[in-house]
Amino acid sequence: MTRTTRFVLTASLVVAPVLIAAQGQAPTGAGAPGQPPSEVRAPAPTGVAQGGLDPASLLKPLGESWPTYSGDYTGRRYSSLTEINQGTVRNLSLLWTTRVSAATTAGGGFGGFGGGRGGGPTAPVIIGGEGTGEFAAPGTPGIKGSILAIDGVLYVTAPDHVWALDVRDGHELWHYFWKTRGGTHIGNRGAAMWHNNLYFETPDNYLVSVDARTGKERWHVEIASFSEQYFSTMAPIVVGDHLLVGTGNDLDAPGFLQSFDPDTGTLQWKFYTVPMKPGDPGLDTWPNLDAARHGGGQVWIPGVYDPETKLYIFGTGNPTPGYTGASRKGDNLFTCALVAVNVDTGKMAWYYQTSPHDTHDWDSAQTPILIDATIGGRARKLVSTAARNGYFFTVDRVTGEPVATAQYGTTTNWSLGPRKNGAPEPNPQKEATIPGSLVSPVEGGVTNWPPPAYSPDTGLFYVHERNGFNIVYLTEPDPRGSMGLGGKTVAPVGSWPSFLTAIDPKTAKIAWRHQYSGVNGAGGNGGLLTTAGKLVFAGDSGGNFVAYDATNGTPLWHSRIGTLSNAPQTYAVDGKQHVLVAVNDTLYVFALY
Repeated sequence: MTRTTRFVLTASLVVAPVLIAAQGQAPTGAGAPGQPPSEVRAPAPTGVAQGGLDPASLLKPLGESWPTYSGDYTGRRYSSLTEINQGTVRNLSLLWTTRVSAATTAGGGFGGFGGGRGGGPTAPVIIGGEGTGEFAAPGTPGIKGSILAIDGVLYVTAPDHVWALDVRDGHELWHYFWKTRGGTHIGNRGAAMWHNNLYFETPDNYLVSVDARTGKERWHVEIASFSEQYFSTMAPIVVGDHLLVGTGNDLDAPGFLQSFDPDTGTLQWKFYTVPMKPGDPGLDTWPNLDAARHGGGQVWIPGVYDPETKLYIFGTGNPTPGYTGASRKGDNLFTCALVAVNVDTGKMAWYYQTSPHDTHDWDSAQTPILIDATIGGRARKLVSTAARNGYFFTVDRVTGEPVATAQYGTTTNWSLGPRKNGAPEPNPQKEATIPGSLVSPVEGGVTNWPPPAYSPDTGLFYVHERNGFNIVYLTEPDPRGSMGLGGKTVAPVGSWPSFLTAIDPKTAKIAWRHQYSGVNGAGGNGGLLTTAGKLVFAGDSGGNFVAYDATNGTPLWHSRIGTLSNAPQTYAVDGKQHVLVAVNDTLYVFALY
């Protein structure tokens, strides 16, 4: 294996003043959480700026750009680029690196390799937001989402921040800073683009639109109640003239997916992931309407889109209270489920629950993957997901009919076995108990938010597999006494290795595993990328960025840059393939030079 040692281009700095964005707010039309879904529709967009990213281009296979969260609508994170392949990857070298800064004064900006600064004043800083600035997140920003690569520009996000960087050397073009009201700053999963407009969510629940060319704010609109402790991290997804956004909450509040007009910020529709009124589907899986209306099912992570059916398919989070399920007996639909919603109407077409009556905070919000395959001589349109609870599922993406289910977590022990539809039946003895219950997986799950990948060349689904055990103790036996993720405490116990795991989605069977070094949950980080060069890029447990043979998991190349904080990506610049990844506040770009 080869360590990268070639050359580095450090980031330069360009001139511009600090700009203050207007504090005005576009009409939200969103309604308060807990109210019935809105039937209000936005008028047709007017005065739309042309150029930039045509929404229709998102229907094309992933290649020279990286225009949306997963690269394209399939969720595969599979690039058609082949310059970097099994034969050439040994020559992959570091091209440039740069570090983002949260500073918004003339002394801020970017540092080059090793933290040095280029000469000259900073790039433009645009300041917006509804806060006073006193609640800014401390420390350095962390890059924990996808980075858009469009028309020679990289768009990088962290909570309260967006930067536009030159794709050739990483120098800063502009920096937008959002003055927050507060909220949970666990991460930001990226931005979306529609023509020349860029969109991102803020921790204090605003959807913000800026001009992608200048960083100047166009509008912002509130998408969830800050007083009810929602906080927003999801990368928005553009589908035609729909801007899809989700949000999060760790208390007992309902989850929802919303669609906004990308031109005006007007609400188009709102879909709740739990029953909100008498007669709603799924209400019979809750003890009563009140329990359902406080039932969780947050939309944390972007989903995938099937243009043939116009279905947006996404995963939902855990029910609440998260660990004390006595007050919400039943399967608790539509939490911990794959849900398919028509993008034009906001109406549910089908669902498949992957973790009925979850009592361990095992969200099923991971990005699923669209797969076309032949099973039993019949062409099938499928969607697959590797769930946090340690089970893998493939269902028909048109109907939601189950196709294949299997356990992929090596130590997973919480289920009594599969139901008739393949969903695992929870074992009540694995819930939190006063004397303690030995449970696997651990709280963080076998996988988590870092995205999986799929290669149509190998027909394999790739995912980080993290194994381990907890003893889960019940600390609040009164079901009325706990909210959110309270009412329990956990203690790690024992050890088990973790893996990069390849799964055949047609059968849900393991094709191969590559073991990471270390135990007790040490495993891969950041997420995965596959390419037509028959490679899988991932971070291992030792701080290495690794290229694996996609057919068998053999490591072919590595560079020790630290623990990856986002999933690798690839795109082309002047006809040459680049590979991009982040480690906390620093970007690393590799190429064959």
